Amino acid sequence: MTQPLIRIEGVSKSFGGTAAVAGVSLDIAAGEFFALLGPSGCGKTTLLRLLAGLETPSGGRIIIDGVDMAAVPPWRRPVNTVFQSYALFPHMTVAGNIAFGLRQDGLPRAEIKQRVAEMLDLVQLQGYGDRKPNQLSGGQRQRVALARSLAKRPKALLLDEPLAALDRKLRDQMQIELAALQRRLGLAFIFVTHDQDEAMALASRIAVMRDGHIEQLGSPRAVYETPASRFVADFLGRANVLGGRVAGRDGPFLLVEAQGVTLRALAPVDVPPGNEAWLAVRPENITFAERGYANRMTGTVAAVAYVGGLSNFEVEIGGGLRLRATVANRAGDTAVHPSLGAEVHISWPGEAGVLLTR
Repeated sequence: MTQPLIRIEGVSKSFGGTAAVAGVSLDIAAGEFFALLGPSGCGKTTLLRLLAGLETPSGGRIIIDGVDMAAVPPWRRPVNTVFQSYALFPHMTVAGNIAFGLRQDGLPRAEIKQRVAEMLDLVQLQGYGDRKPNQLSGGQRQRVALARSLAKRPKALLLDEPLAALDRKLRDQMQIELAALQRRLGLAFIFVTHDQDEAMALASRIAVMRDGHIEQLGSPRAVYETPASRFVADFLGRANVLGGRVAGRDGPFLLVEAQGVTLRALAPVDVPPGNEAWLAVRPENITFAERGYANRMTGTVAAVAYVGGLSNFEVEIGGGLRLRATVANRAGDTAVHPSLGAEVHISWPGEAGVLLTR
């Protein structure tokens, strides 16, 4: 079996008796684009700082490229960090910022000059070497921060929400550039974010964190389509979660009694009849149709939001429960979307529902 580039073994970190990271174990391969995803306070940034050596574990081990990092200071670790603030030196030029770590390592002047030129070319900032950070746009400053971190040729790049300060359009563009850069270099990127769309767009694997531990680990598709818990279903994208009780089985589906109707859901494990369970279904899998799918409910349109390519609907089912449905808006589409206050039938296939037990 191939040894992972990074191995995290039962790592914990507490601050004043509060566990920020609680016994996390995780392997990250060389060349992998890995995302740590979760809400504020879940422990993702603390875990990244532990990898960087900026925090000391309360327990457990961190091994990078086969070496235990316990006695290795931050500046000797084969990783570099790109921070949300970029942390550029305002009094230095772009070239000076990129060269800073190389000078600290005592590299010859000629080699420093060559590496700075390589990094400027890599991040497409040729001709910007003599500028100061305040003469650059937000996207350009982010590229300088990347170039500075890559100049020392680390084995892994740690990124702490580096796109958070950018506007939406620039962030989308930088996501494309970041993914292309990672593929070109073949380095492991460990990316911390609270933005679900960003994690799914960039990462080959995602670890969803909650209260210091990993709630679910897998590919973006696996985590999105088969969430392991109500927390993951609700946090990663928008999910409808209906509570009920297991009523039996119908072939590959478990039957769930919820809101007075029998619904079908795929289940990773068998659950005995009578047990409490939840059914999760994504809004894009719900359609306005009375027939055709195994799961059907009736309600009233309580909210409508037009957001360009999509229209979002909330359907009041009863008992305070609202289900969300998303419908694509296509040019020339003659289908009439339901209006506010209309009584509607909604349905979705049994395969689109996932049964959750926690």
